[in-house]
Amino acid sequence: MLSIMLQVANGAADGAVGGRGIMSFLPFILIIVVLWFLMIMPQRKRQKETKKMLEALQPKDKVVTIGGVIAEIVKVKKDSIVLKIGKDTQMEVRRSAIASKLVDEKKDDSETK
Repeated sequence: MLSIMLQVANGAADGAVGGRGIMSFLPFILIIVVLWFLMIMPQRKRQKETKKMLEALQPKDKVVTIGGVIAEIVKVKKDSIVLKIGKDTQMEVRRSAIASKLVDEKKDDSETK
């Protein structure tokens, strides 16, 4: 990588044609494109799926918070959710504090039969 930069610098000092300089940056451009497809695109997809999951939450759904608390949703508000974590214990958390929705295995078994 350093040798490519030195070649570009030498070419510029020698008065080389601009086409050679652009060709030397082709590996950098390819690296950026590969990083885009391997890192940024999957992250955006995960963010969209998480947003969709948070918007679809309803009462009686079981969720896991980012702190690891497993709870049942009692009430869904605009920016927060009221969770039931015990017999008489409820807590209100922000929507962004929900890590995932637990899937009920009984419903999945009955749907597949």
